[in-house]
Amino acid sequence: MEKICFGIDIGGTTVKLGLFTVNGNLIDKWEIPTRKDEGGSYILNDVAESVEKKIVDAKLNRDEIVGIGIGVPGPVTEDGTVLKCANLGWGVFNVADEMKRLTGFDTKVGNDANVAALGEMWQGGGKGYKNLIMVTLGTGVGGGVILNGEILTGSNGAAGEIGHITVNYDEQDNCGCGKTGCLEQFASATGIVKEAKRLLNQSSETSMLRDLQYISAKAIFDCAKDGDTLAKQLVEQLGSYLGIALSHIAAVVDPQVFVIGGGVSKAGDILTELIKKHYEKNVMFALKNKEFKLAELGNDAGIYGSAKMIIGR
Repeated sequence: MEKICFGIDIGGTTVKLGLFTVNGNLIDKWEIPTRKDEGGSYILNDVAESVEKKIVDAKLNRDEIVGIGIGVPGPVTEDGTVLKCANLGWGVFNVADEMKRLTGFDTKVGNDANVAALGEMWQGGGKGYKNLIMVTLGTGVGGGVILNGEILTGSNGAAGEIGHITVNYDEQDNCGCGKTGCLEQFASATGIVKEAKRLLNQSSETSMLRDLQYISAKAIFDCAKDGDTLAKQLVEQLGSYLGIALSHIAAVVDPQVFVIGGGVSKAGDILTELIKKHYEKNVMFALKNKEFKLAELGNDAGIYGSAKMIIGR
């Protein structure tokens, strides 16, 4: 029988679990609630019990299981130590060691955004590449750096925090990270909506956005596609900030491809083309003509990447 593994993505609301072959085929996937009571002390026990139940129910041969990969929403060092996961209630402890104690299986742990990038490299929008940057544009802006097929972790597990590159030195409002002018404040779904409201308050120009009961990132892109001037201005600004930020990252790691994911990426080619335009304006000649792809795995990127971590190259 082909070797198998578990890929697990621990989120603030649910834990996603996947059973994979080492060749990247998803055999089964399911979810359990994330129990954050008492400082998140139940989470790993719940995961271990769910893994064990799957082994029993599916009559899996334990000798064929190569291990467990886990993505978590916080910085993780190379040995699997989590350096605080505020939205899980966790402090500093070694998740890899604890999961191995609970299950008996080798375990590797990574930051959820980095793990998603690994998943997209393996079986998603970055398939066929070994050096990529993933940018996740959702409620916030996350990122992951993959070099030579492996996650770039950094000394404190915080490499790839793309959302906190400064792109606007005039911004006065604080980002959630404590800084001002972060990419996340302008390129996230939350950020572009905030910018839309600010622009509407400052301008008397007619806009389709004024007629909307609820302004969302999708609505802004839809209005831009329909030719609305203010919406086009907002989308252009988002593309500009992303293009500048990615040009800075390219100057350090020189990737083959940028993979754009998250809810905002559903805007499609209009987004990737805008980012590419502003990237090309701001990058040195040796770093031009990179590929820009849309992510393909959606919410499953985390379980794919977690599985790939434990499989290795």
